[in-house]
Amino acid sequence: MRKSEIKELPIFFDRYIALAPDIPVLDALEASKQQLIDLPRSDYRLLANHSYAIQKWTVNEVWQHILDNERIQSYRALRFARMDNTPLPGYDEQRLAASSYANDRSFDSILDELLLVRESTIQLYKSFHPASLHRSGMCFQKEISVLALGFVLVGHQLHHLHILEEKYLKKTSGFVRI
Repeated sequence: MRKSEIKELPIFFDRYIALAPDIPVLDALEASKQQLIDLPRSDYRLLANHSYAIQKWTVNEVWQHILDNERIQSYRALRFARMDNTPLPGYDEQRLAASSYANDRSFDSILDELLLVRESTIQLYKSFHPASLHRSGMCFQKEISVLALGFVLVGHQLHHLHILEEKYLKKTSGFVRI
């Protein structure tokens, strides 16, 4: 199923969904995995523990956030696909980042883990019956479908890649080393 088949775009999550291409969700997840494989690792390694400003996440913290979000959204998709309608809470991304110790890890270890988790997400979505993709549940006090969550993952990654490109890779000075 494609992004255009999402019945209702949930507020807040719609900003990520809007960034994803209107292709089948599995194709979108596969393409976003390939985007991760094709990253200029050496550029990110050089900037891993740098931030573009005080009180902003380092490159490693941004990637750890993408990884943490992947796990959380996939968990939500699993619960809703299996018709568990228990409302799920939001999460505090700042608290997760602050306690992640991302800067004690190498960029490569974070990216390699993200690639494994993305492959797990792809396999999870392959396991879903097409009818399951339209099932929905409540998270962060918003109703969202399993299909929409798949596109949230793709769009969330695109959102942060844009920030990383603009604020880190294109910037030539003024970095803060953590």
